[in-house]
Amino acid sequence: MMGYSVRRYLPVAGWLAAVVLLTTAANAQTGGEGLSPTLANIKKTHVVRLGYRESSPPFSFLDQANRPIGYSLELCEAIVDEIGAEVDDASLKIEYVKVTSDDRIPAVVQNKIDLECGSTTANAERAKQVAFSPLMFVAGTKLMVTKASGIAAAADLKGKTVVVTKGTTNEQAMHAVDTKLALGLNIVAAPDHEQSYQMLVDGKADAFATDDILLYGLIARHKSQDKFRVTGDYLSYDPYGIMFRKSEPQLAAVVERAFHKLGSNRDLIPLYNKWFMARLPTGEKLNVEISPQLEEAFKVLNDTEGTSN
Repeated sequence: MMGYSVRRYLPVAGWLAAVVLLTTAANAQTGGEGLSPTLANIKKTHVVRLGYRESSPPFSFLDQANRPIGYSLELCEAIVDEIGAEVDDASLKIEYVKVTSDDRIPAVVQNKIDLECGSTTANAERAKQVAFSPLMFVAGTKLMVTKASGIAAAADLKGKTVVVTKGTTNEQAMHAVDTKLALGLNIVAAPDHEQSYQMLVDGKADAFATDDILLYGLIARHKSQDKFRVTGDYLSYDPYGIMFRKSEPQLAAVVERAFHKLGSNRDLIPLYNKWFMARLPTGEKLNVEISPQLEEAFKVLNDTEGTSN
């Protein structure tokens, strides 16, 4: 099985402070009386709309019966339970709405979904448009290449074609690396991770650049360990979160409270192990150990109490 670890980018204390500041900035709003718009609509319709991805295992993907499953979706389901308590409706229904890397932020902003349950990086630029949950994973951009390619690092890509998934931070990372190293890359964008992977399979790209955990997930899902490998240094730093609408302090408090409950009940590590260490419902096994950063973030959720704001 493939082992995996995320290198320690920053001292844990400083790194956590940065994540807290980002989340606080994304969620800082002035409140009002009554239910916030999203919660009021959920109470009215008795439905929570969850945005899911088709090919982002183990975060959000389809099982053999084409039902959305994954780590992020289970976290969102915990948030739905907390929303039910907030709006006094224990029988909320879930509507699953397909999103892609390119349309996921507009889907949140334009009120097409209530929670985005995928593999989305929380960063300052995106926090101008949407809000994020507490940290749920830490990843970084790497390269998937064929084992016969001889490519071991970004510097080996000079003049080659790299596929990225449209609307991802990985697309930005590859353009930055291209400029920095003067590689003369041909960077092409596919609509979603599965299409990006298929371009590499079909020989239309020399490398596929995205978050390392997603690359491992795709290799495991397609049982292509003998053909492809993940290589290179980290080309970006990507902390993941659940997305939801800004300017709704009550919704932000509900999301925070759901994560703190999972932390205080010590449910986060078992949930992580279910999706990253155990065999998935689709048969593959990632064997991805929890990173020091994420373990520390979960510990903080366990040690502190969620607050309403």
